[in-house]
Amino acid sequence: ESDSPSLRGTLDTLQPTTQSGHEDVHQCRFCPFSSRYAYCVTKHESVHAGEKPFRCSVCNKAFSRSGCLKQHMRTHTGEKPFRCEVCQKAFLLRTNLVVHKRDHTGEKPYQCRTCGKPFADKSTLSAHERIHSGEQPYRCKACGRTFRQSSSFNRHWKTTHN
Repeated sequence: ESDSPSLRGTLDTLQPTTQSGHEDVHQCRFCPFSSRYAYCVTKHESVHAGEKPFRCSVCNKAFSRSGCLKQHMRTHTGEKPFRCEVCQKAFLLRTNLVVHKRDHTGEKPYQCRTCGKPFADKSTLSAHERIHSGEQPYRCKACGRTFRQSSSFNRHWKTTHN
């Protein structure tokens, strides 16, 4: 038996494997993902291998999953299927709608571990926490200057090197 998962034929891989009347659970070799279907785990493991078989017909960008390509296609079509019931603002991603709804409710479920300041989303909290840590993960390759936020780096690039 080889280290890499093998396909035993389309029909076999679409059916759950059973052993002594019990369904086997197939486990990804690289993360906690599991499935009753060997085919699903094999397909999932391609993400870890860096395989990107799904390609955008508009811009040629490649993706590891068909769902990611479908989501990406909305950037070309302008489709925003997730709409706020309160203000009717539409979003490309469901997660962006969830965060937006917090503008209406005032909910701020993420809190800075250092100063306790609350935030509506994880990315804003992460950017804030870099104030305390001093981390500056964005480095300009042209001049070596570092920045705490990507927006600061982008502004620097446009005003200094463009």
